Amino acid sequence: MRLTDLDYDDWLEHAFGHEVRLQQAAWFFDRDCDWWDPEPAVALAYLTRLFEDPEPSFRWYSDSQIAQGLTYLVNTSASGDNGWFSSTDVPIESRVRCVEAIALFFAQLFLPRCTPHLSHLSEADAGPLNGVCYMWWDGFPCLALAGDLNLTQMHEAALRTMARILGFNSRACQESALHGLGHWQRNHGRQVSAIVDGFLAANANLDLRLMNYANAARCGCVL
Repeated sequence: MRLTDLDYDDWLEHAFGHEVRLQQAAWFFDRDCDWWDPEPAVALAYLTRLFEDPEPSFRWYSDSQIAQGLTYLVNTSASGDNGWFSSTDVPIESRVRCVEAIALFFAQLFLPRCTPHLSHLSEADAGPLNGVCYMWWDGFPCLALAGDLNLTQMHEAALRTMARILGFNSRACQESALHGLGHWQRNHGRQVSAIVDGFLAANANLDLRLMNYANAARCGCVL
């Protein structure tokens, strides 16, 4: 069933309250599952509220439930391909605010909760949130379509956000930002090179594995 009028608390329970199944597909791949499909302005308002202050919203949910719910909401393999971010019906100020709030979300959720493991190396014992942190920009919804007059502004907001996350003292956050920058290198090579070079210059004692990944991101050689 299509859900269009959930209030914020009901939305949280819908997205994050499901059991995390062992060795089974997540609930949102069930044929008969309900899915959230609000107006784009409502979607961005809820996501912005969550991104700017996640702790109160997540107090009842486990890290595994949070990871599952985030995959459902912002990964294009699930409901993240609904066009909320690219909708020109939403004021550009609201769209940019939501993208920039992602840095706050990383600072308050992923930075303190992710373990210091590198997902691109499939390191064992990584925490439940590491995978969704690492893949954040890989599966993230489209920010703007070709005919959008604000396409450049949206892309610049995303690059600023990745650069800010890259500055966090967290291997998981840095790896996520580098992963995203690597995917954006093809269309934003100059900006990506400048961000990565600045990061490397400021971190002379960086873990060699992360340094190698940064160099791979600079040339777009990430999976």
